[in-house]
Amino acid sequence: QVRLVESGGGLVQAGGSLRLSCVASGLTFRRYAMAWFRQAPAKERGGLSCMPTASGGAYYEDSGKGRFTISRDSAKNIVYLDMNSLKPEDTAVYYCATRGTPFISCLSPSPSGGVGTIARRSYDYWGQGTQVTVSS
Repeated sequence: QVRLVESGGGLVQAGGSLRLSCVASGLTFRRYAMAWFRQAPAKERGGLSCMPTASGGAYYEDSGKGRFTISRDSAKNIVYLDMNSLKPEDTAVYYCATRGTPFISCLSPSPSGGVGTIARRSYDYWGQGTQVTVSS
């Protein structure tokens, strides 16, 4: 059974940094795409960043570019999200997720074309989320 457990959230001042962690179990971690999403109050859950496999490159949606960095440690089955220069608008519940099939892209086709998008509908397993609150 696939299980994802996030940690590392908390209260931080604007301009600060946090490192989120997500421990995965029940799957051969290095073979699976991993992604980070977030959901702010009254907003849709949106993708931030993903990696297709342990050796794949990283992709970022606009909301995650520049200040966020995804990485993964296959020895520990952990995917990280390093967040810098945090802003109050980053306040949200952050989720990690994985797809149900190994060796597939972490991206889904986008109606607008391009390399694709980190689509919530394409992810099958989710953690419980970790709250990040950024004070001004």
